[in-house]
Amino acid sequence: MNNTLRTLDLNLLVTLQALLDEQNVTRAAQRLHLAQPTVSVQLARLRARFNDPLLLPGPRGMRPTARAESLRAPLAEALALLERAVAPLQPFDPAVDARVWRVMASDYGASTVLLPLLPRLYAASPAARVAITGLAPAQMVAQCERGDVDLVVHITADAPPQLHHRPLFTERYVLAGRAGHPKLRRRPSLARFCALDHALVSPDGGGFHGVTDVALAQHGLRRNVALSVPHFLFLRNALVRTDLVAMLPERLVRGDPAFRVVEPPLEIAGFEMVLLWHERVHRDPAHRWLREQIALQAG
Repeated sequence: MNNTLRTLDLNLLVTLQALLDEQNVTRAAQRLHLAQPTVSVQLARLRARFNDPLLLPGPRGMRPTARAESLRAPLAEALALLERAVAPLQPFDPAVDARVWRVMASDYGASTVLLPLLPRLYAASPAARVAITGLAPAQMVAQCERGDVDLVVHITADAPPQLHHRPLFTERYVLAGRAGHPKLRRRPSLARFCALDHALVSPDGGGFHGVTDVALAQHGLRRNVALSVPHFLFLRNALVRTDLVAMLPERLVRGDPAFRVVEPPLEIAGFEMVLLWHERVHRDPAHRWLREQIALQAG
């Protein structure tokens, strides 16, 4: 901000607009709910400020000078913008809102949190658009700060402390294979579990070691991981087409007739899903509405 604005009393600009509109000190004072002498004093300050008479006596009130006329349009525009900027937030109406919501999520988060949300979202806000971007932990905070991302669906364990968070649900792992899998008719023993051919999701790409392997190592055991993929969608299709099995988050396969699901023979630590957002949108009515819709659907 330059020195001109720092030393300017903005109330003088409101008075100037009233004087230009009314071209009469008495009527301007009535419009502003001020005493006439007060407006006269403010006019004197304005004249000193602009080094111009601004308004001159005429036969029918006061006539603006050329300098005053040059101020009329930009002054009206600036005051209108300022009034909108400081006005109270208007209630959010999803029925007429047409913004683009940008949400960052893994394919698991998109499938279990965002996909079930869509019918509710489009029913309440038919003109809304949703852009889902892949999970990028290294850029998450910066993108939220810039407004490139509105919300993030992530796991609590990896949630950056710079962002607000709201827990959504706790997930657990189950053992899954294709429907009719000959070795999943019942819960396998630990030895049979290790003898199965496993697949897993490695978000970083190419890894053959996961939370299940950590749990097995505590028992001095290992399993055979035959397939490592970067996304759950590919893994799902691979399980349906082969005799591979996988430890999967339960919500991905719950009630799906394409899969046979059994309890694993050992306890595998689950995880909590959480919704993340930046302080810049924390109090925004529209963002608060969307967060509530997600939480209601996820619960």
